Amino acid sequence: MTTATRTDETIRRDLIGALAGCVAEKGYAATTIADIVAMARVSKRTFYEHFSGKEDCLLALYEHACSGLVKVIRGAGTIDQRWPQRISDGAAAFLSALDSMPEFSRTLLVEMQGAGERAFRLRQETLRGFASTLVELINAARPANPEIGPLTLSQALAIVGGINELLLQALDPYVGPPRGERPFSALHADVVMLISAMLTYRAAAGIWPVADGSASM
Repeated sequence: MTTATRTDETIRRDLIGALAGCVAEKGYAATTIADIVAMARVSKRTFYEHFSGKEDCLLALYEHACSGLVKVIRGAGTIDQRWPQRISDGAAAFLSALDSMPEFSRTLLVEMQGAGERAFRLRQETLRGFASTLVELINAARPANPEIGPLTLSQALAIVGGINELLLQALDPYVGPPRGERPFSALHADVVMLISAMLTYRAAAGIWPVADGSASM
């Protein structure tokens, strides 16, 4: 397919995908504009019609991938579900989505941390966005699940950070997953346990009101 038969949106998506593929193969620092346009089958002129440079393309890649993951999380389960099932469904959907996009793993987990100030700021903002989404979903579920307390942004950030480290431990982003394996989905039980522990620890310690509105401390 030539650029003449592709829409601007398709070309932009192809460039983002090409960068992801190049980064997965050789890393962000070693990837050149020439590598990206060759994989995307476009000219450098076309590249610069969409992005100001490699860094701009990287940031777009990260935003594209992470916004898709947030949509997956929001679309998992229903608000009236019991909270253990909602957490299980959300975690399963998120981890499965990551497994389905292995070419993005190195960018999401490694390269953004050392790609400069703009990348660092975007990563921090995005992680706060994941945390805010978790806060919103958990707090919206509380009317149907009065045994769980409200989740604060700081607590949600701790959860997001813990999950990120689990992802790094599960997969060497410089090598990629063995063919046919789903390393992130294998973390499902640990991710569910991490979130559940944060939601229930205060009740277990007797410092959160139980379902009837009373508190043991």
